[in-house]
Amino acid sequence: MNYVWGTGTHVGRVRDGNEDSLFPRESGTSDNRVLLMVADGMGGAVAGEVASRLAVDAASAAPIDDDVTPQDRVLLANEAVIEATREDPSLAGMGTTMTLVELAESGVANFAHVGDSRAYLLRDGELKALTTDHTLVHELIELGRITPEEAERHPHRHLITRVLGLGPIGVDTFTVDLEHGDRILLCSDGLNTMVSDFTIQQLLAARQGVEPTAWALIEQANTAGGLDNTTVVVIDVTT
Repeated sequence: MNYVWGTGTHVGRVRDGNEDSLFPRESGTSDNRVLLMVADGMGGAVAGEVASRLAVDAASAAPIDDDVTPQDRVLLANEAVIEATREDPSLAGMGTTMTLVELAESGVANFAHVGDSRAYLLRDGELKALTTDHTLVHELIELGRITPEEAERHPHRHLITRVLGLGPIGVDTFTVDLEHGDRILLCSDGLNTMVSDFTIQQLLAARQGVEPTAWALIEQANTAGGLDNTTVVVIDVTT
């Protein structure tokens, strides 16, 4: 398989700083194994930015081979954030999400995920959310206590139940067998909280190039209010 990706990140219209990080920073292409990820930091002041950057740096540092799994990378990221807090108590409480994919030459995509950043798959024009949000409102939906519509207005809709940097962490992992023509989206919640899945699907399905699509998604989030930082990675799968 051949992979072509476009990346973009923007502070939005409200925040003073960008607490998101991504890897790689630049758009590119590869027919070898490749690693891509987004992370959305939190913690106030500069701590969120520090957490996401440390996590991405740690997760991407190891060679891309069979000795290091995507789950290993997320656990390394978690430990890096925890260690930074030990060394500098002023950073206490910082954390970050992480959604990571390793794409193999064979067309297998191996994902690892913690938090409320997301991975989507567009196949044959249909959009599917691959990840589960680790949030209070998602748990309440699963328990049948609120509806998805109520979740959008819930006062605690931004409360994350699983995050890197606060202690031992469970990592969601799964594998997807890719097909020619698939399009993968990784994004921070600055996109999906401002833009509906229907609109995301329309923009991905328009089949513009990966980089124009990435910035079209970011522009849509900003047009809708840009209340948060928005980071996206759009990946096309070809033979």
